[in-house]
Amino acid sequence: MIRWLIVIFLALLIFSGLRTWLEKIGLGKLPGDFRFRLFGREFFVPLASSVVMSLLAMFLARYL
Repeated sequence: MIRWLIVIFLALLIFSGLRTWLEKIGLGKLPGDFRFRLFGREFFVPLASSVVMSLLAMFLARYL
């Protein structure tokens, strides 16, 4: 279980770091992507974007 927590934490760090680039291609603005401010800091949780990217990765792995 600790492995999954580490994977989720690293994925959120990567998505947060790539947020500006993802927004340029339209992946950070999907209806399931959540953005909120807490204690003066902005947090970004890209649920819908991660589903789209997972489906794309699955498609590429299966057919290429």
